[in-house]
Amino acid sequence: MAKRDFYEVLGIKRGASADEIKKAYRTKAKELHPDRNQDNPQAEAQFKEVNEAYDHLKDDQKKAAYDRFGHAAFDGGMGGGPRGQQGNGDFASAFSDVFEDLFGDFMGGRGGGGGGARTRAARGSDLRYNLRVTLEEAYKGVQKTITVPTAVNCTACNGTGAEGGSEPQTCPTCSGMGKVRAQQGFFTVERTCPTCNGAGQIVKNPCKVCRGAGRTEKERALSVNIPAGVETGTRIRLGGEGEAGMRGGPSGDLYIFIEVKEHALFQREGVNLYCRIPVSMTNAALGGEVEVPTIDGGRSLVKVPAGSQTGKQMRLRSKGMPALRGGGMGDMVIEFAVETPINLTTRQRELLREFEALGENNNPEGSSFFSKVKNFWDGMTK
Repeated sequence: MAKRDFYEVLGIKRGASADEIKKAYRTKAKELHPDRNQDNPQAEAQFKEVNEAYDHLKDDQKKAAYDRFGHAAFDGGMGGGPRGQQGNGDFASAFSDVFEDLFGDFMGGRGGGGGGARTRAARGSDLRYNLRVTLEEAYKGVQKTITVPTAVNCTACNGTGAEGGSEPQTCPTCSGMGKVRAQQGFFTVERTCPTCNGAGQIVKNPCKVCRGAGRTEKERALSVNIPAGVETGTRIRLGGEGEAGMRGGPSGDLYIFIEVKEHALFQREGVNLYCRIPVSMTNAALGGEVEVPTIDGGRSLVKVPAGSQTGKQMRLRSKGMPALRGGGMGDMVIEFAVETPINLTTRQRELLREFEALGENNNPEGSSFFSKVKNFWDGMTK
């Protein structure tokens, strides 16, 4: 039995637009679906006929071949595409465009509304770079130049992968679809094209510089602005500075992860800085002043209250780190460490023994502690 004209099957005129073809297919597919016509034995055959017609007319290359040669374009091998991709009931092909409109491309990147060769442009990979900065640089902010090994578009072939600037050709196996289909009973199984590996294109004469990859390895120098207030774990994103995309795809991003080096004087907790300052025994006992450094390179004179003990803290407002996204400055917390004198002379020992003999109420914490110890022991003997 001779095949019906594809346009007649869909109920449209020759020269119909892609939107008109798709709309007509939807209408016919709903009307003739076997599940809705269980009492009509001809429904399944008519439904397959509609699918076949749409599968050929939705593709610009197949449609052009059909308009010129009719069914002979596919039955006689006159350039309409691989015979393995035609036939009755190609449901994956027929429904895929409809599903793409409704749900997006969930089958792996087809697009373009039914064109012939479909280039599989792939986004380049994201890159990570670990950058160490000093605490001073984190305080002020700094601009650094980094060298990043990455893949860039081949300048010899402009990223096409083809020698002499020629364009890649449509894969003859999948007709540019990037996928091939095999009929298994009522269903169609779709898999990645083994010839082009899903690219939809092949390079017959590969570029000698990049060997057909379209990209070359190269080190790039980038200037990076490190804002004030960064801390270990801060991530800076440089859009489009990652690896170059494949076949004209967009470049990936470069992510810079900050690590702040440990400082010899300051310890950081969030926006606050902590500094341990040694204080002499006499200065702590009598009171005095001590000069402390600040992260901005300056100095601050801090009063030491008389009777200061190890661990006593003093706070310098707004002498800490800046907040990364605004919000003012942190504080600098100074912690006193009272030093016990060593390498005493004979005279110093005599003076300390004399002081000890006269010191009855000079050690309030010690007196309180030993009083508690005495009470504890007394309680144990009762």
